[in-house]
Amino acid sequence: GRKAQLGQHAPTATALSAPTRPRPLSSAAMNPPVMVLNTNTKRESGRKAQLGNITAGKAVADIIRTTLGPKSMLKMLLDPTGGIVMTNDGNAILREVDVSHPGAKSMVELSRAQDEEVGDGTTSVIVIAGEMLHVAEPLLMRDFHPTVICSGFLKALDDALGVLNAMSFPIDLGNRDELRNLVRSSIGTKFISRFSDLMVDLALDAVQTVYIDSGGRKEIDIKRYAKVEKLPGGDIEHSRVLKGVMVNKDVTHAKMRRKIERPRVVLLDCTLEYKKNESATSVELTDESQWELLLKQEEDWIASICQDILAVKPDVVVTEKGVSDLAQHFLVKAGVTVLRRMRKTDNNRIARACGATIVNRTEELKESDVGTGCGLFEVAKIGEEFFTFFIDCDAPKACTILLRGASKDVLNEVERNLMDAMSVARNIFQSPMLVPGGGACEMAISVALAEKSKSVSGALQWPYKAAGIAFEVIPRTLAQNCGCDVVRIVTELRAKHASARAETGGVVSWGIDGNKGVISDMRALGIWEPLVVKQQTVKTAVEMTSMLLRIDDIVSGMQRKGPAKQTRAEPAGGEENE
Repeated sequence: GRKAQLGQHAPTATALSAPTRPRPLSSAAMNPPVMVLNTNTKRESGRKAQLGNITAGKAVADIIRTTLGPKSMLKMLLDPTGGIVMTNDGNAILREVDVSHPGAKSMVELSRAQDEEVGDGTTSVIVIAGEMLHVAEPLLMRDFHPTVICSGFLKALDDALGVLNAMSFPIDLGNRDELRNLVRSSIGTKFISRFSDLMVDLALDAVQTVYIDSGGRKEIDIKRYAKVEKLPGGDIEHSRVLKGVMVNKDVTHAKMRRKIERPRVVLLDCTLEYKKNESATSVELTDESQWELLLKQEEDWIASICQDILAVKPDVVVTEKGVSDLAQHFLVKAGVTVLRRMRKTDNNRIARACGATIVNRTEELKESDVGTGCGLFEVAKIGEEFFTFFIDCDAPKACTILLRGASKDVLNEVERNLMDAMSVARNIFQSPMLVPGGGACEMAISVALAEKSKSVSGALQWPYKAAGIAFEVIPRTLAQNCGCDVVRIVTELRAKHASARAETGGVVSWGIDGNKGVISDMRALGIWEPLVVKQQTVKTAVEMTSMLLRIDDIVSGMQRKGPAKQTRAEPAGGEENE
């Protein structure tokens, strides 16, 4: 019976002792949490990271939004050195703004990519991307998965590009009036719009000058061969495209000729002075006459170089390196003008303008290397400085755009605007297709996507529809910036596009006239944009939005790096002081 009693009590004993055993829940107390990331590291994940990116993207878009359209505002930015930048070029603004949020940084990159690729549409791309993020926010709140939203957006992108292709039409590159209209509509939103005729001609002349079509390959390198030279003073009306090249150089000797008609130009990439040894060399001479012999050898060597050059009877010699006094003496006696220490890029431009070949060794000079295509060589003083002109060239494939203006800030802005105009002209020469401007494309895309969204099945329908709504931001912003009744105008424009689509199934070119704030036919107004610019804008904006929405974790460990960098830089500073 005792055994039985013990047996009966046994469970109670275990029941009593059970609470003393550690519970599985409190195991964290015994095993401390594992720290994978550094304690200084800041981490945002999931919904918080996505909403943070959306807010940053919208903030960047809000900075830029007022600079869209012909009635756009300018932004004044102060740089760290105390200079100011006044501009309404989206890329120029974002380049100067110091941004810390990683999501905002990628928006700034977006504008730079647009600028490098097509040179125009830097503002529109940011505005559309900001709006795409804005319409994605409520979808995320309703627990749509980011990949579903991105799939909807990318499907909308394909259809949007289809609408653009349907709206586009070719342009005749031989018709200068049409080309002028096109470039004028790109300049219309800029600071220089009141000098638009002059600037349009400058841009077209420059691009046509550097345009090379060899065997079906079109090359238009405006960055390298269309140099913009800014000279403060004078009027903007005095700006012109030189049929040739201008460089900020003076002749090396006062007796040299400063004006030569139909000069023979020789371009060199070697020094016209005695070559020094790269390592220190000591020469021991036992006899004083040998010293004179040594000097004579140097002189003879320079004389032989000058003989090589004079053999091709040049009028102007340009070298990228130095010219010794002795070489100057020989060349002045022969009536040759010399320019020294020319930049490599300038030398390349002179070669393209005059038809000369840059030669590395004087012994190799041939008649075919001499440039004879230049009409006039002249050195003139403008303001305080001397400038050398190689102008009136027969078939220049390089040019200089001479900009005059009241102040440095004005000239910088004119240069930025001119680069945009030249990019537009370049795009048209490379792919001559146009679409209507003034928000007509975006509204047509928006209406088309709204209609097609009815046939999209499943959860994709919502992001697809949202993408369509986002494209309305361009006509809406144009209307806002010219101060008209935004809701009425945008609704009216939407109705016009929708009714045209319902009746004919086609697209119309109605958009917003940014100057008057009324709805007009862009064909009648002659406001066009290159198809490449529009395609690039839409592609870049949608793809960037998809990328930002896919981010669900932001890890930043920036605090650690600050002190580490300083300690590494200290020894370098010490060495310098020694």
